[in-house]
Amino acid sequence: MIKNLLALPRTVWLLGLVSLFNDSTSELVYPLVPLFLASVLMAGPRALGLIEGIAEATASLLKLFSGVLMDRRGHARGWVAAGYGLAALSRPLFYLASSWPMVLALRFADRVGKGLRTSPRDALLAGAVDETRRGIAFGLHRTMDNAGAVIGPLLAAWLLARGVAIRDVFLWSVVPGLMTVALALTVKEPPVIPAASRPSFSWTMEGFPPAFRRYLVVLALFTLGNSSNMFLLLRARELGLPDYQVPLLWALTSGVAMVLSTPLSALSDRLGRVRLILAGWAVYGLFYLALGLNGFHTLLLWPLFAFYGVFLAATEGAEKALVADLAPQNRLGTAYGWFNLTAGAMLLPASLIFGWLWQGVAAEAAFAFSAGCALVAAVLLKVWVLRNRPEMTHPV
Repeated sequence: MIKNLLALPRTVWLLGLVSLFNDSTSELVYPLVPLFLASVLMAGPRALGLIEGIAEATASLLKLFSGVLMDRRGHARGWVAAGYGLAALSRPLFYLASSWPMVLALRFADRVGKGLRTSPRDALLAGAVDETRRGIAFGLHRTMDNAGAVIGPLLAAWLLARGVAIRDVFLWSVVPGLMTVALALTVKEPPVIPAASRPSFSWTMEGFPPAFRRYLVVLALFTLGNSSNMFLLLRARELGLPDYQVPLLWALTSGVAMVLSTPLSALSDRLGRVRLILAGWAVYGLFYLALGLNGFHTLLLWPLFAFYGVFLAATEGAEKALVADLAPQNRLGTAYGWFNLTAGAMLLPASLIFGWLWQGVAAEAAFAFSAGCALVAAVLLKVWVLRNRPEMTHPV
């Protein structure tokens, strides 16, 4: 595997470094938002659900927009750099937030940046390698992304343990944010597609195979139960974990994902994408069922969140590699736009439903609902998505 990693193109490695620095600053801020809302701004799960749902749903619409424009105009770097730049600008401004609507506005700006960059970046990654190396390319990217997601929470935990106020920690996101933008500006543009070969956009997804459309339906169902990860951190705090340990818990999750993302995603190149995704969704369901229980010792949260890192490692790269396996190659930007739109748009109802079930019924009900969505989606992925596609049994 080391030989295959070293043989990956410069674009793959550079985009990995961009994600490393971006997630260092993003995950410095991300685990602190639910703590900031609950302990400083005195807002509850419903406000968190509204904030995350609106922010992520908006990002999803822009992911389709940026992906379509990439295919139409043949340029990607500008979208990537602008997206990372907007996110880097918004995160330090959490220092000034005095109410949850201000947090909503800043999370909105951060997710707009994500919407502008994600689909063009994913298309750049998929187009940089052939189909036999898509898994390892996306796996390396997720590894470096998760490496940043380890560095950020560790820095946040260290600052909190030293008595730095949550509000002041947000200012530490400035430097890695600037490094992110600088690196993004050095990404090489892909070869420009001739104007005559550029596809037109269709809201009916004309030109995409049925298997790709079915995949999006199943992904939507899974995502309906996959609300914001901030709820997981809020649950850990509710179960008795001290505030300064919450970022460490998320660092553990990201650390497991960092170590396993490349080997597991590379495994999908040989054993199949669907097998790996099914295993990851099964881990997800078990994790949510366990976290919904009450009365266990907080020490058990550590192996439980490490288990969640296995889910991230098994699915993040494989799910995106499967998009490129199913979609036409001249529509990769649009394909990733539809993929990201589907996953992100469902986060609004997912977060609202989860927050309502938690606060209006019980935490057990919210976590059981998420586990149920994962189980049904896994069954449909296995028996429905790739029917009548025997030629794709090996790559997926």
